[in-house]
Amino acid sequence: MKYLYRIYQTLVAIPFGVALTILTAFVTVIGCLLGGGHIFGYYPGKCWAWLMLKLFLIPAKVEGRHHLEKGQSYVFVANHQGAFDIFLIYGHLNRNFRWMMKESLRRIPFVGTACKASRQIFIDKRGPKRIQASYRQARRILQGGMSLVVFPEGSRTFTGDVSDFHRGAFMLADELQLPVVPITINGSFDVMPRTRDWHWVNWHPLRLTFHTPLYPIGQGPDNARTTMNDSYRAVRSSLEPKYCKNSDAKQTEIPEQ
Repeated sequence: MKYLYRIYQTLVAIPFGVALTILTAFVTVIGCLLGGGHIFGYYPGKCWAWLMLKLFLIPAKVEGRHHLEKGQSYVFVANHQGAFDIFLIYGHLNRNFRWMMKESLRRIPFVGTACKASRQIFIDKRGPKRIQASYRQARRILQGGMSLVVFPEGSRTFTGDVSDFHRGAFMLADELQLPVVPITINGSFDVMPRTRDWHWVNWHPLRLTFHTPLYPIGQGPDNARTTMNDSYRAVRSSLEPKYCKNSDAKQTEIPEQ
């Protein structure tokens, strides 16, 4: 079956996936240039991600969607197991949002151009002023009633387990007094982990779990610290045992300010 799946990828999934990516980028850029950023900044990408999972025959199961309130703006924080996390979240979150992503993704052909046109948030770490500009953009998006998706680990895992979270998203949620929704991703590490970029896709089902939103219990470093640690525990609580490499994993806390 493995070799049949690779033949299918070569003849069907990869060619059609590339064509779909180019078409999606074109539609996104043109639509955003014509002033339809709210629609074209989300729906073409959502359809692209959903279809990419279908093209690669990867099934996805979603749990806990009932926790989310219609019309509520959230900061979603998810573990980052592999490249297919993007397809899973984009295709199945079912809520207009913007990504907070690494600056290096801007250089991906077609995808980077579409992300720029749709005003996704690139985190430029080449200096404090650039970082602050990125967070100002995120702040405007959240204040406008849209949601934000962040991978607080900062990069994909090497083991499948959850690494320590960075504090930026939680400080932003604290400042704006918005609820944080922890998300657990399972299976993406088996499909295409960080160590196998640009290799064959491995067939494996995906699971996306929404946890109960964490509403602010105050404002300031204590609230941000509590939300970050509670988010980490929630994400890891639904992680499949085979990915839990370190049973004593502890979240690094936000220092006192």
